[in-house]
Amino acid sequence: MDDHTSDPTVAPPPDSTTPTGWRPDVGRWEHATLRRATVHGVRLFNAAAYHESHDCFELEWYNYGRGTTESAFLHGMVQVAAGAYKRVDFEDDGGMRSLFRTALQYLRDVPRDYYGVDVLTVRTTLTNALEEPSRIDDWAIPLDGERPTARSVDFEYAEGLEE
Repeated sequence: MDDHTSDPTVAPPPDSTTPTGWRPDVGRWEHATLRRATVHGVRLFNAAAYHESHDCFELEWYNYGRGTTESAFLHGMVQVAAGAYKRVDFEDDGGMRSLFRTALQYLRDVPRDYYGVDVLTVRTTLTNALEEPSRIDDWAIPLDGERPTARSVDFEYAEGLEE
């Protein structure tokens, strides 16, 4: 584990799960900052704060080199947030489709339970939205078996990224 991606304050997953990225043998996330960015990014996405969600994933993406699963996941999630932003804020379904196609390429080989995100559901929803864009209207990304929404701490986290 790299020191720049460790953070002992990041909570473990719910007791009943062991997603890819959680190291039960040592009781911590392989990349805790990735988990933290993912939790905030998913919650913000689910609250339709797509720009802020994008920023959470994008900044963390810079911690990983090309060709890593971490990079592919984060880059894919950047594209997911940007695609939703295109549809909702600009009514640009063509732009959404282009971004979702790219996201699907990045997420293709990412494990289905990556850092608590149900990546299989994300890929399925994106694929369906290519045919029918309204499939993402009011869609919430599953995290740890739930569909959490943003709280003030998530917006504060995103605001702190700009500093």
